[in-house]
Amino acid sequence: MKVVALVSGGKDSCYAMMKCIHYGHEIVALANLLPVDDSVDELDSYMYQTVGHQIIVGYAECMNVPLFRRRIRGSSRHQKLSYQMTPHDEVEDMFVLLSEVKRQIPSITAVSSGAIASDYQRLRVESVCSRLGLVSLAFLWKQDQTLLLQEMIANGIKAILVKVAAIGLDPSKHLGKDLAFMEPYLLKLKEKYGSNVCGEGGEYETLTLDCPLFTNASIVLDEYQVVLHSPDSIAPVGVLHPSTFHLEKKGNPDSNSPEEESSLVSEVLGDGPNTSDSTRQRDNGIVDLGEHTSNRLHISKTEKHNTFSICCWLEDSSVSSTGLKEDLETVLTELESQLLKRGYNWQHVLYIHLYISDMSEFAVANETYVKFITQEKCPFGVPSRSTIELPLVQSGLGKAYIEVLVAIDESKRVLHVQSISCWAPSCIGPYSQATLHKSVLHMAGQLGLDPPTMNLRNEGAIAELNQALTNSEAIAQSFNCSISLSAILFVVFCSARTKQSERNQLHEKFVTFLDLAKSSRRVRNVLDPMFLYILVPDLPKRALVEVKPILYVEEDTETEDETSRDQSSEGDYSFWGYKPEKWHQDCVQKRVVDGKMCVTVLSISAELMRKHQGEEEQLERVSRFCVYLLNKTLSENSFSWQDMTSLRIHFSTSLGVSVETLSDIFASAFRELNEMSGVKVGSSKEPIFNLVPVLGAGNSCASLDNIITCELFALRS
Repeated sequence: MKVVALVSGGKDSCYAMMKCIHYGHEIVALANLLPVDDSVDELDSYMYQTVGHQIIVGYAECMNVPLFRRRIRGSSRHQKLSYQMTPHDEVEDMFVLLSEVKRQIPSITAVSSGAIASDYQRLRVESVCSRLGLVSLAFLWKQDQTLLLQEMIANGIKAILVKVAAIGLDPSKHLGKDLAFMEPYLLKLKEKYGSNVCGEGGEYETLTLDCPLFTNASIVLDEYQVVLHSPDSIAPVGVLHPSTFHLEKKGNPDSNSPEEESSLVSEVLGDGPNTSDSTRQRDNGIVDLGEHTSNRLHISKTEKHNTFSICCWLEDSSVSSTGLKEDLETVLTELESQLLKRGYNWQHVLYIHLYISDMSEFAVANETYVKFITQEKCPFGVPSRSTIELPLVQSGLGKAYIEVLVAIDESKRVLHVQSISCWAPSCIGPYSQATLHKSVLHMAGQLGLDPPTMNLRNEGAIAELNQALTNSEAIAQSFNCSISLSAILFVVFCSARTKQSERNQLHEKFVTFLDLAKSSRRVRNVLDPMFLYILVPDLPKRALVEVKPILYVEEDTETEDETSRDQSSEGDYSFWGYKPEKWHQDCVQKRVVDGKMCVTVLSISAELMRKHQGEEEQLERVSRFCVYLLNKTLSENSFSWQDMTSLRIHFSTSLGVSVETLSDIFASAFRELNEMSGVKVGSSKEPIFNLVPVLGAGNSCASLDNIITCELFALRS
């Protein structure tokens, strides 16, 4: 991509440019924001480093790249973490600056910044990029600061300290000192006081005088003054004010004429483009549902009052010739209507399962999706998402099927990083990496993508799995947890294109990864995760594997592994004549965590049914057995059906039965349970379960012969 680099003069923005080059991008312009008054060194800004701005003009000649500069007119008006367009905010100066760069150089598609740990800065750069249709590149994001500092110095960043503001740093001693000279001392301060070795806590700022990108010249600081801002005896604050400097040519000293040098620098004035035009609300996508379409719509909903799932799908019609776009618009419109009818909207949605009939139309599905679910509609953060191709049409469904998990409160915590970085895959659009709500971390489906390139690992399913797990671990660490310690359930979607030989190894490799991660941590409380492997026709980007982890991350929990497995109580649950038998345990995986959550995976294979159900293999009997075991598991662990947040029933297409037929069969089983138990389960209008057609499922990828797999989540309020 052709990139405009935001430069402050500091080591981070310069090294971020070097990383852009490393990953195959091209720096075609520089952009810098500076104070209105040239004599002012530092502004009271939450966003921008301005100390040393007097020297940035030299960067254009050093790199032989055009430099666009704008004077900062705004201030920090919108100080909440997530930025919303605010007139006269300093972020709007960046918007005007980058708008002009894009106007003059239309080929630019990305913006580079040196963000390492500041969500405040990253989110504002991402906001501006989103408004301008640009990609944010933040290759230093979440990198280990000690290693990063070593990397910068080893790779030729020549920088000096131009501001100090931390215990152990003295303006009279340390301003103007070379970064390489200061490195050992900065490491000592980290060990002694816990300071950020890269200065991410405001401990110090730097000015880069030379680096490998400065191919034409380096900067020589001739004279400077030390300006003391605060004489505090513990952590004095001071800045270095450059008085005079010159450029020392590299190579041919006559490479640029004075006219060429001056033409490289331009100042951006004015107010920029019409902000309302650039941020105009997109078509909200709402479509009018005709009578024929309405008759094809189906809804299911769980009954928990504060956290519940709603599922919407279309019954296929032989006379219908609608495509994926039309079906998805219809389903999203109906879901939005269902939310509004209950007094909620998209901002209350935690997670979205997006099922489509043909992954080759993923771009169409995404374009339709973003018309409905936008960051503007979700001020507390956009939902996390998993996108899977399923055999929908073969099972009597339309081309789009969606399940949403809804919470009526606003306590969710969303991680949404749109920048491409070395940390984890970016989510460029209205879907987030993970959402934490009531101690449950719902992570988006993770592919085996190499974060800085966003390309799939091309060495096969095992390599993709390892990368997907590495990505999942990076996301988990942002919530101070680990997939090796806190995972309750891993749902692993496996493409039908995966070789059987690789499928046979997936579970072993998965467990090995977790064991290695676990061995590096000394902790007492470790959850023992369950595994559910699901065979599907295709995945995004033609991936072979997609991992969807669900974690329990409540702080200071006293949960022990053994108690999380079995908290059973006695009772009589012998409906339909079933009596507890030892082999029933082979069908059920369950985890009860801290008495608050019950997660159950119930697996019914064809062999199991033949072995234990005699000659009668009718689906009615299978459905009753499933409902019996689920009811028994909930009741024994002191949960009720009203605690259930979701019930997904995956069924194999080898059954040769439509969703409509199977839905009637399970609905009948629940009605019978109501009559026998006297406890109301579900309603007559909407089922409480979602039927999901798959090619196969199982507890191991080597054996995907389940005909029915139930995945149940229950939370006690």
